[in-house]
Amino acid sequence: LYNVSFLCLLLDMKTDLNLLLECLKYQMDCPLSQKEALITIYSICQQNSEASEYFREIGGLMFINDLAKSSVHCVVKEAALFTLGIIIESNVYCQQTLCTSALFEDLILFLIKKDSGVNLKRMSVYVILVLVSNNKNGQTYVRDTGCISLLLQLFRTTLCTSEMNLSDENTDPCYQLWSSVCSTLCACVNNPQNEDNQNICCSVFPYAKEWLESCTEPEIVRPICSFLGLTVANNSYVQKYFVSIGGLDTLAKVLLELMHDSCLSHSSTKLAVVVTKTLDACIANNSAMGVVLAKYHTVSELLKLLSNETLNTGEKISIILTIGHCTEVCEENQCELLQNNGLPLMIQVLTESQDEELIKASTFVLQNCKQMTEQLSLRSYDNSLNVNNAEELDVQVRKRCLQGYWKKAKEILHRINSIEREHDEERVQGELFVDGSSVANSEALKSHEVNPVDPKMYTERTHKEICCSQSILKFSDQVLAPSVNSAPRKNETVNTMGTASTRQTEQTNNPCSGDELQTDSALQTHSINEKPACVKNQPVLQARLCFLSGFFLPGLDQHSFCTETTGKDKSTSATSSSHKTADFRCLGCTAGGLSFNSRTFTKMLQSCLHRCDHHRALLEAEDRYRRELRTWALGNSTSATHQ
Repeated sequence: LYNVSFLCLLLDMKTDLNLLLECLKYQMDCPLSQKEALITIYSICQQNSEASEYFREIGGLMFINDLAKSSVHCVVKEAALFTLGIIIESNVYCQQTLCTSALFEDLILFLIKKDSGVNLKRMSVYVILVLVSNNKNGQTYVRDTGCISLLLQLFRTTLCTSEMNLSDENTDPCYQLWSSVCSTLCACVNNPQNEDNQNICCSVFPYAKEWLESCTEPEIVRPICSFLGLTVANNSYVQKYFVSIGGLDTLAKVLLELMHDSCLSHSSTKLAVVVTKTLDACIANNSAMGVVLAKYHTVSELLKLLSNETLNTGEKISIILTIGHCTEVCEENQCELLQNNGLPLMIQVLTESQDEELIKASTFVLQNCKQMTEQLSLRSYDNSLNVNNAEELDVQVRKRCLQGYWKKAKEILHRINSIEREHDEERVQGELFVDGSSVANSEALKSHEVNPVDPKMYTERTHKEICCSQSILKFSDQVLAPSVNSAPRKNETVNTMGTASTRQTEQTNNPCSGDELQTDSALQTHSINEKPACVKNQPVLQARLCFLSGFFLPGLDQHSFCTETTGKDKSTSATSSSHKTADFRCLGCTAGGLSFNSRTFTKMLQSCLHRCDHHRALLEAEDRYRRELRTWALGNSTSATHQ
């Protein structure tokens, strides 16, 4: 029954088309009847490929084409062109039949005639639209015949926003014509993409930019954005030109305005998505141009738009792809994405969505996030050098100077070890000298040996130990203090290092440092079980040096450094313990740091068996003076007795 019914309808359709075609032929003097017949034909052929194909086979298509050109009645021309458009749109064979340069030239005549009304021009533009849609040959004919140039002229001159009433665009014929022109231009450059037509159509970009700046009504923004998006798509030359005239800035401003209104209007939200798609088309093939959008905080606005609950999946995909292209190479947009919690939002979209395309778009943005975090972590140190804060700048300068301070610290330890080695050599010489001494001298030494527990001498020895320790630590502080207390200013770095070096040189050339160490070592020989002061203080210096290395240079091998110094300390301690015999030196030379009077100093020299030539001569002179004084006193006493 179904097949029978279908055959009946098909037979009825064919019968109706035959009768309508005959009516058109025999009603040439009655334009209203022809108009009614044409309306009935397009109602049958609309979205019916079989009916359109049958009407072409019986010659109805070419008859209507001739009727549109030959009729003197405007209403017949308009109805004929509209019927042609419906049939072409419904059947691809009809499109191929009528897609000729002759038809394009006829349509151009309709558009340029002064007596052609707006509706006739609109019907002519509609026929051009269906001829070029999804048709590469039609795109070529529209360019070669110059029809596209005429369409661009209509695009520039038809629209006058100041005089139009956009409250009801369906009643404004000029707006309808301009809207049809926009749609036709879109078909001329897209599906398939036609770069030649894109390069021609970009000549009207300044006009489109001007209209966007002056009007943000949906009736204006939607057609312009569609035309701009398809014209710049996959064409780097046209994209660069659009950016060069400030078109990308204009779109970003329109988006800002729409996002401000989107809180109150649902239509503004939908229109913001349209603008977003156009932005994406402008930077998709050259993401470096996304830097233009950074100053308008476009990424943050897109994130706000993405959080809108009224968006469908396709709109979310468009927004996420735009974010991905904005952040692909532009560091400003990358930082803005991170600062506005874009990363958690992308993860949320990825985990909650079931749409494959939406997952791919989210993955694209997350991949950019991975790359941007790696780049930012590598450049964070370099970017910190540009900070104007003086304190942070000092920290950067200090880090560059630490190698020098570390070198100075190691020189201090080397100097301590050198002094210890010299001290050990003198001990060996003194021990050899003791082996060759006489027994009488040994007895005399025992009789004059200072008691280790004597409070007076113990106080003197303790005082010398403290002096020696303070001398060594003071030298260390002079070199290391700048790195601990405060870093040098940038312009004082060289001077600080020079000062540290100068101070070290002064300490090295200062005989007091060496004498204090020698005096301390000599006095310590009276207590065999006590260590020299320099050996006592060395662990303190080692601890400070290890602390500085850990604080300033955490990357250095502190273990190897500490092991080296500890090994030297153990070696020195072993050498010192093997030479526990006293180091006999001139006490007059080594006791310069203590307070003496003439009597106590003479007694000390008399108790010393290893006086230097200077103090031996001094003691002998004092002895002669004492003898002469006693002789003189004795002579006076004898004279007084005799008297």
